[in-house]
Amino acid sequence: MGMTAVEKVLAAKSGRASVKPGDVVSPDPDFIMIHDGVVMGAKRELDALGITKLAAPDKVMMVTDHDVIYGSARAAERGAFNRKAAAQWGVKNFYDVGRGGHGHIFPMESGLLLPGMFYFDNDRHATNAGAIGAFGFRMGGEISRVLATGTNWVMVPKTVRLTLRGKLKPGVHARDIGFRFAALLKQGGLAADLDYRVLEYAGDLEQFDLAGRAALCSTPTEIRAYGVFVPPSEAILEHARTKAQRPFTPVYSDADAHYDADLKMDIAALEPQVSLPGSVENAVDVSEIESTPVDHAFIGSCGSGMWEDLVAAASVLKGRRLAPNVRLFVAPGSEATNRRLAAEGLLGTFIEAGAVMLPPGCGPCNDAVIGPVHSGEVSISTATNNNAGRFGAKDAKLYLGSPATVAASAVVGKIADARKLARS
Repeated sequence: MGMTAVEKVLAAKSGRASVKPGDVVSPDPDFIMIHDGVVMGAKRELDALGITKLAAPDKVMMVTDHDVIYGSARAAERGAFNRKAAAQWGVKNFYDVGRGGHGHIFPMESGLLLPGMFYFDNDRHATNAGAIGAFGFRMGGEISRVLATGTNWVMVPKTVRLTLRGKLKPGVHARDIGFRFAALLKQGGLAADLDYRVLEYAGDLEQFDLAGRAALCSTPTEIRAYGVFVPPSEAILEHARTKAQRPFTPVYSDADAHYDADLKMDIAALEPQVSLPGSVENAVDVSEIESTPVDHAFIGSCGSGMWEDLVAAASVLKGRRLAPNVRLFVAPGSEATNRRLAAEGLLGTFIEAGAVMLPPGCGPCNDAVIGPVHSGEVSISTATNNNAGRFGAKDAKLYLGSPATVAASAVVGKIADARKLARS
């Protein structure tokens, strides 16, 4: 029997001819990512054990993306600690404030993360690696073990295949697919268990660029998928070849690979979705909740922070102003996108509309360390999830939508269908 793409990646990185779900391997990662919020804990843990040297400092990528703007003395202390840690550990690949952006975005854009690669990450949104045909594995707090040894044991996960059929209608975003998919699983329209499984997409995927694929990877993470994989198209491979900073080999599932479940979803008739407060699974057509007043909006996150996402939002905002009662925060996914916004005039579009531009990174999606909501307020955003308290006050109502839906809602002052604002 053949292997799935992720099984092939784990086999190759573990020096094995083949693996199957349930096997335990110790893969040799292409790199190891650690985000700013956990560096202090990891270093203090290793220091207490007398471990002052990393197993492979050349493979370590430290990223400042969660707490980019120091809003407290504690954040400033952590930033200073991280800079010293990078120097003491000999980490050259340190992407501090202003040098990279969101760790789940800029490596794909810049050719650091390429098809067929494998890496360890402390953060669960390493699932974004699937957008370019790679596999990121979340270690959580145990990332310190990887730093110390260079690897860790991994149990090969099962894979669920989701075949998408049809072409999205104009005005419908890849992010809408994830919201609808989560709702179908909750409602029983599709049957599968994603817990510690990889979700692999198949079907009519040529329509999705890298940003669309990143959007496809976002919501499954919130419903317990441990990995997401989108087989790279020729367009994705061309992007990778253009940006690649090292050789790479793309992987694809074998025709006779085994899947834990084989699902199908027709997306041709899909309407823009909005996830109601409490869970990404609470998705409905935007028409069901139009006119719900909003106070707060956010465009960004690892699910919707790439160039194409911001273009979609800017096309709605161009020549318009935000509703008087709405504040809109925008966090580009990378420094490269930030520069491009300025060069191509879109930065002006956001500013003229009244948006608050934030530096590249997580923005409010990092538990609202910036741009929080007040008690009783209503927010609509492209954040990764809308669990109670995600943006601060636990009684605030948090809705999720695509970049276009969020932009339209910020203009109207109420949840809105961006297609109704489309220009002829």
